[in-house]
Amino acid sequence: MKFALMFIITLFLSLSNLGAEDFTKTATVKPELVQKGAQKDWCPVCGMKLGMFYKTSHASKIQNNKDRQYCSIRCLVVDMQEYDINLDDVKVVDVKSQKLIDASSAFYVVGSDVPGTMTKVSKLAFADKKAAEDFSDEHGGKIVDFKTALKMAQDSLSSDIAMVQNKKEKKMYPMGKKIFEKKCKQDIDINAYLEINELKAAIKEQNFCGELKEPELQALSLYLWEVKRFGDVKNSNEYIKVSKDEKCPICGMFVYKYPKWAAQIFYGEKHYSFDGVKDMMKYYFDHKENISKMLVSDYYSQKAIDASKAYYVIGSDVYGPMGHELIPFKNESEAKTFSMDHKGTKILKFEEITSEEVYKLDE
Repeated sequence: MKFALMFIITLFLSLSNLGAEDFTKTATVKPELVQKGAQKDWCPVCGMKLGMFYKTSHASKIQNNKDRQYCSIRCLVVDMQEYDINLDDVKVVDVKSQKLIDASSAFYVVGSDVPGTMTKVSKLAFADKKAAEDFSDEHGGKIVDFKTALKMAQDSLSSDIAMVQNKKEKKMYPMGKKIFEKKCKQDIDINAYLEINELKAAIKEQNFCGELKEPELQALSLYLWEVKRFGDVKNSNEYIKVSKDEKCPICGMFVYKYPKWAAQIFYGEKHYSFDGVKDMMKYYFDHKENISKMLVSDYYSQKAIDASKAYYVIGSDVYGPMGHELIPFKNESEAKTFSMDHKGTKILKFEEITSEEVYKLDE
């Protein structure tokens, strides 16, 4: 089984050396990893190990100057759909020195015989034009600047996602499911994590599934994050339903990625979805008229509850997708328990929530 796993995931991760026997995307020096915490080793978008795809790695900054590092320019493009990323802040690994450099000044070799990372067409960056030319002479491909390489990644994103998704559905998800059922504790709280790399770090650090090789860990994490996490929600009418194209009207993030924090405001048949109560309340204060229903996700059960009847804890040490949050509970006793466990500073009823309290959470 382990041999089959290695073969399947090697195929999925595009590690084949055909036509590029003398080149590896894996770091051959200690990689520069800019993310913080135990999850720093993995891409927050796809979960792949950064050291294995280091020579295609990119890095950026998002809200609150938080560092993000990706396995590829493709995953950077995915993040750009959700976050307002300043392209001047983007870094890329220089293939030759294996150091992070400004992407804006890099020379990209596009379409060489080196397999792409999460894409059909590889994009490798160099600090020095001569180094890029030498690589192109040996491995093929054309030399372009960062903006051109980025545009190519954006243009091919749909087809690249479809290609990778097909591989995941055929190979990765079934393999991950087998690992979960045979090796793992069945009560893993998937929704306790905001990103797939956080989940991977927890599985490894907390020994949820025993000793796993990186390919096994990747297959398992993909299954849990992309299949099981949404399967329970899809099969129950008790949870808030969010489609994949719904963005929070306040922060612009895709809400479906954060089912534990989902909230909604309904105006008759029309509704808006939010990735947390904080953003929902910001919208509510400016759009109070003609509301027919408001739903929030109970923190413990994750079931949809009436926002007007919930109790909200603020000032706790638990963070949502947008940082400090108003954390909802169906009853006051559970709110008090949570507040004591997580250093909450105040419990509010819906009618006690003020604009001042909400915006103070961003400070």
